[in-house]
Parts: sequence; structure tokens; C-alpha cells
Amino acid sequence: MTEPLYDYDPAAALDSPEAVEVFIADAFETGDASYIAKALGVVARAEGMSNIARQTGLSREQLYRSFSDDGNPTLKTVLSVMQALGLSLTAKTQSIGGRP
Repeated sequence: MTEPLYDYDPAAALDSPEAVEVFIADAFETGDASYIAKALGVVARAEGMSNIARQTGLSREQLYRSFSDDGNPTLKTVLSVMQALGLSLTAKTQSIGGRP
């Protein structure tokens, strides 16, 4: 007998600011722009896409499209959504090719 499989929605697990912070930090650590965009879309869905649309002045459809698997959001869209989510983007130096 096989057990049924259920769809997992990672947005359901983002039930605290700390969970969102860890989720987004992990996405940024990958360095994969598509993965980061998808993760931001998951967080936006967890917070309520209509609410994010109102705060950013973007349409829900545009947000869903931008953060879909095939989406490619602009930096302006990413920063607007991050601000609406209460997230900030910081830069730090890292060692590259033996340089400190």
C-alpha cells in the first residue's frame, strides 16, 4: 500500500520573522538569482500578495509573474518587495582568490 503524497507549500512554514530571516538568508547564500527570486515570492505569498501589491504599488499579477519559476524581477521590484516585507539588503566583503 502506498501512502498519498501531499503538496508542500514552504510559505506555510514562514510563521515568524525569524523563520523568514533564515529562509531568505539561506536563499541569498546560494548566489542563485532565480532561487532568490523564487524565495522572495514564497515570502510574499506567506505575507499576503495583495498586501505586498498595495505596499509596493505593483499589481498582484506582476508580482506573481516576477517571482514565478520563469520570472526575472528587476532590482527595483526586488527592493520594493523586500522593503514591504521589512527585509533589508546589506553588503559585506569576502575573501576572493586569496585576497582578504
